[in-house]
Amino acid sequence: MGKLSVNLCGIELDNPIIPASGTFGYGYEYAELFDINCLGTFSFKGTTKDPRFGNPTPRIAECTAGMINAVGLQNPGVEQVIQTELPKLKSCFHKPVMANVSGFSVEDYAYTCRKLDEQEQVGWLEVNISCPNVHGGGMSFGTDPKAAAEVTKAVKAVTTKPVIMKLTPNVTDIVCIAKACVDAGADGISLINTMLGMRMDLRTKKPVIANKMGGFSGPAIFPVALRMVYQVAQAVDVPIIGMGGVSSAEDVLEMMLAGATAVEVGAANLVDPFICPQIIEDLPTVMKKYNIQTLKEIIGGAK
Repeated sequence: MGKLSVNLCGIELDNPIIPASGTFGYGYEYAELFDINCLGTFSFKGTTKDPRFGNPTPRIAECTAGMINAVGLQNPGVEQVIQTELPKLKSCFHKPVMANVSGFSVEDYAYTCRKLDEQEQVGWLEVNISCPNVHGGGMSFGTDPKAAAEVTKAVKAVTTKPVIMKLTPNVTDIVCIAKACVDAGADGISLINTMLGMRMDLRTKKPVIANKMGGFSGPAIFPVALRMVYQVAQAVDVPIIGMGGVSSAEDVLEMMLAGATAVEVGAANLVDPFICPQIIEDLPTVMKKYNIQTLKEIIGGAK
């Protein structure tokens, strides 16, 4: 394999760049702009057992060096994803795809993961126990080690493909949560999801977002994400997908030095839909600048 290649839970990627769930749809939308097969893979839109309309509008607020969203996991439900979205994706993406799964109960997670695990196109299950903008689930599982472990065990019991648990930064001790997931059988850890933030509308004297609070993402959270990836990488012995404010090839290298095997790009896709292919194109030049021969050699290099 090439100097950009990495191995994520037993599956070789041409490069470590993965558009993050919620910023890349089900892939075929971006395929109208460029050949998405240039990506390592991508994590498709967060999928739940049942269809979800999502949160009321407005759902988006701009802020310095980032954005806040409270879309609320709008998606057509797992049955429709399997029947409609995956066949459309198959026509334009010829690599294993990462299925992102959310739920509101342990049973929800297990049901949706089992269904997606059966799909040939799915290479990994990224289990989101970290969504900060839905009520009655999501982040509540990711803030308690016992609950995180319970979801992990339930999903592992009904799947055969690698399970990567996606963690919230909105906790006091991220390492404790990561260890609980790994001890329960997680094949990998994905972090960080968005932080919890809000904005006020000075004209109406009310929060900008109807949900009041939402997920804060963008370049402003990169140092926090990098720190958490580093901490978790020191504590667990499974592959890590790093994310949070990544928007350049230099950011990718920092994440990998901190311990990430692969790197997800989120909010930057919404600013520049060509950011992922641009990062992939830039990586060899930036690697040469810093005397890096292959990406595999720098994973976790910052001890």
